Amino acid sequence: MLCGCLICLVKLLNSILGERVKEIIKNGVNKDIPIKYLGWLTGYLVMIVGAFLTIIVQSSSVFTSTLTPLAGAGLVSLERAYPLTLGSNIGTTTTSLLAALASKGHEKEAIQIALVHLCFNITGILLFYPIPFMRWPVPLAQKLGDITSKYRWLSVAYLLLMFFIFPAIIFALSLAGPIAMYIVLIPVIVLVFVIIFINILQKYKPSILPTILKDWDFLPEPLRSLEPIDRVIMTTFSCFTICGVNNNGDSADHNQNIEEIKKNTPI
Repeated sequence: MLCGCLICLVKLLNSILGERVKEIIKNGVNKDIPIKYLGWLTGYLVMIVGAFLTIIVQSSSVFTSTLTPLAGAGLVSLERAYPLTLGSNIGTTTTSLLAALASKGHEKEAIQIALVHLCFNITGILLFYPIPFMRWPVPLAQKLGDITSKYRWLSVAYLLLMFFIFPAIIFALSLAGPIAMYIVLIPVIVLVFVIIFINILQKYKPSILPTILKDWDFLPEPLRSLEPIDRVIMTTFSCFTICGVNNNGDSADHNQNIEEIKKNTPI
């Protein structure tokens, strides 16, 4: 339902807003501070705006759900939506702080948990925003968006994997004990970092790699491309579509035959 509402919002914004209005909004929202040597402060100012707006609505989900169709309509750039979302993570901590201050009986513990929430979000901002090199969530989101635009089914697979399958696996490993979790997760994490490191070398320093590692062509196609999965999914849906068309055609022929029999039968 939420995905459907977001799609409708994007389409509605595109139909309502004219090109001139879109250009005005884009230039206003995505523009840096027009003062020399102060342009780098724009992201932090936008972060404060995101925190303030989230405090007003008391929900980061509402704020980000409103921001998503604006980005989908091309009115807010990904580079501008990133600090807005980070600011929203700070603004949403006010809800837990207010709830902690209003609690009775265990005020100390409630305030501690609320401060943990606040410090966690601030630490994330300090880690992934001040240093431009560390703002890798932006290129990751761009890459994921490019892949999803080509393979539309990937968005559903991503939601299922990140919100259901992966948490279920982690939960099952936690029930098995810390040793089982470490045995499974540590090799996976090491493998992921090795793949990332090789990808970086392939892009920037391919000369220092062995010939076989200069690309991933030595791997089977399912391990280096989504094309095999895409072919299977597209073939499956095409079969369903063809079957549906054939069934509709058979039904139409059947109804037409019944009408002809009725016309030729005397009353």
